[in-house]
Amino acid sequence: MDRAPGLSARVKLTLSYAGFLMLAGILMLAAVWAVVLRYIPNGVLAHMHPSWWFLFDRSDPLHGFGSIAAIVLASLLVFGLLGGWYLAGRMLAPLTRITDATRLAATGSLSHRIELEGRQDEFRELADAFDTMLARLEAHIAEQRRFAANASHELRTPLAITQTLLDAARNDPNRNNDELDGRLRAVNTRAIELTEALLLLSRADQRSFTRESVDLSLVAEEVTETLLPLAESRGIAIETSGDLTPVTGSHPLLLQLTMNLVQNAIIHNLPEHGTVQITTSANPGNGVLTVENTGEKLSTEQVATLAEPFQRGTNRIRTDTTGAGAGVGLGLAIVKSITEAHDGTLTLTPRPSGGLHVTVDLLPAGVDRLGRRFQ
Repeated sequence: MDRAPGLSARVKLTLSYAGFLMLAGILMLAAVWAVVLRYIPNGVLAHMHPSWWFLFDRSDPLHGFGSIAAIVLASLLVFGLLGGWYLAGRMLAPLTRITDATRLAATGSLSHRIELEGRQDEFRELADAFDTMLARLEAHIAEQRRFAANASHELRTPLAITQTLLDAARNDPNRNNDELDGRLRAVNTRAIELTEALLLLSRADQRSFTRESVDLSLVAEEVTETLLPLAESRGIAIETSGDLTPVTGSHPLLLQLTMNLVQNAIIHNLPEHGTVQITTSANPGNGVLTVENTGEKLSTEQVATLAEPFQRGTNRIRTDTTGAGAGVGLGLAIVKSITEAHDGTLTLTPRPSGGLHVTVDLLPAGVDRLGRRFQ
């Protein structure tokens, strides 16, 4: 934004200090004039020591007092300007450091911190908040860079496979075209799924959605009906229970969140006789969705990385004969992103007997992230 040039904050503070000091001096001199010269009898001046006569014209005391007042006010003005300039500089020194750090951050450098020393006050609070913001931005940008690198790697894989298949078909005229067509379609489907997952993840990160009241219990039932054929083909039993659980959010995104959780629970389960339990519950301060599944035992270290983009647990990828596949490594990352976009909390816990326990805490219906209620 283009702005017209103006006085600096230091100059404004200096003039303010000097102005208040001058005003105080004028009021003080006016009080002295009113009390001493107006109400003390003129005869008192005749009894003053001769050394003080130079200050007053005994025939006109007000004239002498005016000279003294001018000298006093001039001294106060000089003292006010010099002292105000010094005090303003001391007061604004932290703000100068914050400004320098802001300009440095604007160039793309986020590794520096202000680390303003001293006791807590408004400037220290601002500096600490700015340091916290820089730390979060640095971590977010580093995460985005890792994500971009991983996404590029994941997208390069289907493209490389496609190129290999096409080159092999060109060099082998007798190759079965039906087989080539099937493999190309499978690779293309995976690329489409990955692209759609990336777009959904970007949409959730940007929080570009309308918030409304959504019943998690109805969402869970809808997801269960949709994924029931996949579960039956794998011999997985799904159980859904819970009361009405109204929360605040986007129905399509919360549907995708629940879909990813349940699909992940079905795919990463026992080879046979596995179970998936979906539970919803409404509390005074939140709405809770819980998805729990049987499966292989997972360590705490493994579970801590499952919600990161393109991270998969060891030996958790298996070929899916039903065509569902093992996903593109973004299922739980999308769940985490949607949860954070709804100002909720995602908790992943390994089950002692094997499998995963996932809990999503969301805001209750009619409440925004600041705790304010709306219709």
